Amino acid sequence: MDTPIALFLDFDGTLVEIAPRPDLVRVDPGLVPVLEALRSRLGGALAIVTGRPVSVIDDFLAPAAFDIAGLHGVEHRVDGVLAGGSPADHPELRARIRWLRAMIADLDAVLIEDKGASVAVHWRLATPADAGRAEAAVTAVAAELAGAYRLQLGKAVGEIVPASATKAHAIRAFLRNAPYAGRRAVFLGDDRTDEIAFASVAEAGGLGIRVGPGATAAARRLPDPEAVRALLSGWAAGGAIDPDALPAA
Repeated sequence: MDTPIALFLDFDGTLVEIAPRPDLVRVDPGLVPVLEALRSRLGGALAIVTGRPVSVIDDFLAPAAFDIAGLHGVEHRVDGVLAGGSPADHPELRARIRWLRAMIADLDAVLIEDKGASVAVHWRLATPADAGRAEAAVTAVAAELAGAYRLQLGKAVGEIVPASATKAHAIRAFLRNAPYAGRRAVFLGDDRTDEIAFASVAEAGGLGIRVGPGATAAARRLPDPEAVRALLSGWAAGGAIDPDALPAA
């Protein structure tokens, strides 16, 4: 490895298996020690890049507190300093969330996840008909907010996020500052929401690693979160850090 890497990790579907509901995610008990050891080996250049709020990731990964970009970069924490993500900065979105709740109030299996500065609608447990209604509702609300916000579709979820918020922007922001600056970016993710970041990282000479199946802009692939955890464990234990040796996507 000629150039040291800066490692960026999605959470759901990458570090942990996707659960039927966001609050039912199970974190492998060995994950946090591995991440802490690997962060140390990388000189601190390890960050979580997620659509979840920072506070939620902190709860899952307690007692550790990693550098993190939450809500697709709307909020971020570097070296313990947290910025962005205040719900008070998004009054138009807050007003539309009330409308969104009313539109799908009768869909028991559809979940609204209010993240403060963004909102996600999950329909993983819904019938096809109710899933269609949920997607149509979040699409309609996003259209009302077009310009300032955009709709981001993932695996059985639609999320309304600030238009400027992408994981690509978040990773580029990390790379402008120590300890990430001057390193080669390596990003692991599993969903459509990660594809923009894969392309951005590759354009800058970095490497994207897709977790799971599907067409991708990433150059490498791992089959599932279990394989991700095994890879990170090996790296943390002193194994050769050579992401280019992973299987092609």
